[in-house]
Amino acid sequence: MKKQLVKLMALAASAAALVAPATAPVSVSAQETINIGILQSMEHSSLNENVRGIVDGLEEAGYVDGENIEINIQNANGQTSNMQSISEQLVRDNDYIFAIATPAVQALANVTQDIPIFFTSVADPLGAGVVDSFEEPGANITGTTNIGPIPEQIELMMATSPEVKTVGVLYNAGEVNAQYQVDTFEEILGEKGLEMVTQTIATTNDIASSMGNLIPEVDVILLPTDNTVASSMGLVGEMAKEANLGIFGGSNDMIAENGLASYGLDYYELGKQTARMMVRAHEEGVNPSEMPVEKAEVLELIVNEEYAEALGLDPASIKLPE
Repeated sequence: MKKQLVKLMALAASAAALVAPATAPVSVSAQETINIGILQSMEHSSLNENVRGIVDGLEEAGYVDGENIEINIQNANGQTSNMQSISEQLVRDNDYIFAIATPAVQALANVTQDIPIFFTSVADPLGAGVVDSFEEPGANITGTTNIGPIPEQIELMMATSPEVKTVGVLYNAGEVNAQYQVDTFEEILGEKGLEMVTQTIATTNDIASSMGNLIPEVDVILLPTDNTVASSMGLVGEMAKEANLGIFGGSNDMIAENGLASYGLDYYELGKQTARMMVRAHEEGVNPSEMPVEKAEVLELIVNEEYAEALGLDPASIKLPE
């Protein structure tokens, strides 16, 4: 009787399996909600575009805020004192975190060695101490660098202003990413026989006086992707324009706001690229330590027509040398 009962129970279970629908693969929309934090160092157009790109990049991959993910965006507004508490809160509440700009990723790196962090707009992650190398980051952190094609930017500057002899550079010496780019400027400009004159700032309050000191000494201005300068491009551009000086380099968003020309990256696309890295890590189970730091996939020439015309230049004539 026991053998027959066991056999009958087995047959019943088999029949139930045949009647019940097969379990479908778990879709993105059916997964448990994923909590995603974003820490933005400060407010300016390029970093805002990073945020927009991240959100849109996640959505394109099927991760929609309010449906299968919850996004918590925090902005430290350039206040280092805010970074620690915001970082602790984001680490406590999220499964993945995006760090926008160097101060953000450094703050988060000090709080967690476990939660996966994906940075963007970090020119020198090695110098910032958040990765072991570009190829093998080595910990819980990886992402995309916003280092631009500096040699091409300088070639563009020289082609547009062939009489240039002295190049002015304005930057925040306290930003690791800016210092790295300025060191690269100096090396390349020296090889081309050009003199570099620098003015450093600590806050946006220093912009007017530093620009006032720089303008009489130089023929053109070359900018790194410096967050402090980027947040004051309105003033920087107006002062340079009044002195009939072209502004080159920086990010495309900086030039679009108030500069002459650059060959650089699209911060919106860089945000989307960073989002795709997080999606790969989540869906393929890849550890950030094994994901190489990526450079921008999308580069483009941008010319500010209004600025060019203010300097008496034909915007169509501003091109990368062949």
